Amino acid sequence: MSSESTPSTFSMGKVDLVELANQRAKDHLKVPDLSLRDKVAAACHILFQHRHDSGLAGQISARGEQAGTYWTQCLGLGFDETEAGNLLLVDADLNVLEGDGMANPANRFHSWIYQARPDVNCIVHTHPMHVCALSIIGQPLVVAQMDACMLFDDVEFLADWPGIPVGNNEGEIISRALGAKRAAILAHHGLVVACSSVEESCVVALQCERAARMQLLASHAGEVRQLDPALAKEAHDWTLNKQRTEAAFHYFARRAARAARAADRPVRQGGSARPCREDLHDGWGPPSMQA
Repeated sequence: MSSESTPSTFSMGKVDLVELANQRAKDHLKVPDLSLRDKVAAACHILFQHRHDSGLAGQISARGEQAGTYWTQCLGLGFDETEAGNLLLVDADLNVLEGDGMANPANRFHSWIYQARPDVNCIVHTHPMHVCALSIIGQPLVVAQMDACMLFDDVEFLADWPGIPVGNNEGEIISRALGAKRAAILAHHGLVVACSSVEESCVVALQCERAARMQLLASHAGEVRQLDPALAKEAHDWTLNKQRTEAAFHYFARRAARAARAADRPVRQGGSARPCREDLHDGWGPPSMQA
């Protein structure tokens, strides 16, 4: 098509350009069609590679098809060991309906969040280093960089630690602190993210840890400058576009799969072969991810 018959985008306003970009994303950003359990397992391994693991602490869950149920990990398995086939389907009382083993008793506060938030379909709870650092100095997350704008006005801060999250009181406190937001930093504890999809919850969790690290680094160099609220809200809505979020999730899954394969390749040192795993967390991806 000639340029004469095509309207120039140079004359378009920003609102129209955003709409055009979003439409193109719908048309061109295609992702593999994975099962819910494959997505949960992929999220576990993505978060492991990005150092959200802390031994057996932390849980990822996703609503099941039957009301009042959700899929989660089996207690005793790390994020890197979780696969679609060893996930558990539990009810709100953590009774196992499908699978072998038991859920983490701390999943109880997931039940409270699902009950309070019908819009939430996936919860990520982890103890990443830099988020935890903010939590122990009582400092809320400050969104002050464009990539982190997906978190703008969307991260609460629970200032007081209620104790181990296995009781109903703690479930009420955490779900109330989260409110209608996508994430919350829990004092002396860690991170909770509650979003409409596995993909969004995983990507938001990664960005929370990245933003926390950036904030801690920047605060040592100088004063963190605030963003213009209107522009930050615009960037929030732009970066949380469904197609962009799904594409980012699948990119992270492919990258995790490549890291796993690289970590499994032996390297020669001192005449003997040994796995190259010193600085690499494992990754995972189903066959469709392994590019």
